[in-house]
Amino acid sequence: MHFHHGVPLIVSVFNTSICILTMVIRRPPKRVTPNPWYWLLAFVASYWLVFIIFLLQGGRPVVANWITDSLAILGLLVMVWARVSLGRNIGFVPAQRELVSTGAYACMRHPIYTAILLSYVAFVLRAFSPLNVMLLGLGVFWFIPIKSLIEEDFLRHDPQYAAYMQKVRARWIPFVI
Repeated sequence: MHFHHGVPLIVSVFNTSICILTMVIRRPPKRVTPNPWYWLLAFVASYWLVFIIFLLQGGRPVVANWITDSLAILGLLVMVWARVSLGRNIGFVPAQRELVSTGAYACMRHPIYTAILLSYVAFVLRAFSPLNVMLLGLGVFWFIPIKSLIEEDFLRHDPQYAAYMQKVRARWIPFVI
C-alpha cells in the first residue's frame, strides 16, 4: 500500500533492516548498561519504523520527487558507509565495544542516526501529512536527541571515548552539530 512512495520509503525500511539485521554479527560488549529504561528506549527507537509503518498516510509531496529520492539515496549511502565503518561494533543499548574513529565515525559520532534522519525527512517530504510528521518526528526524537545523548552519557566514562568526543565534535551532521 505504501510503496507508491517509492525510494524514500524503501530506503527507510532498508536502513531500519540494516540496523536490526546486523545485530546478529555484533561484537560482544566489554561493558553494557544495566538500566532497564535505556533498554526500553533502545527497543522503541530501533523498532520504531516497524511499529508505525502501517499507520503512515499517503500524504502529499511538498518537493519534487528527485529531491526526496536524492535525500533517501544519500541516507542509504550514509547508512552503508556507517555500517561498513562500524564493522561488528553495533548494539541496541549503550554498550562499550571497540572504539571506531575511522570512516564515517571520523566525521560524526552518530552517522547511523544521521542516515535514519535523512530517510525519514525524505519520506515526510514525499508524503507530507501531520500524522506522518508526528510519527516520524517521534522516531527522529528517539534516535537523535534521546538515544544518542544517553549513549554518550554512558560512554563518556571511558577515557578513550571522551577523547574521541573532543576530537570528533559533530554528533549528527559533519562540521555543524
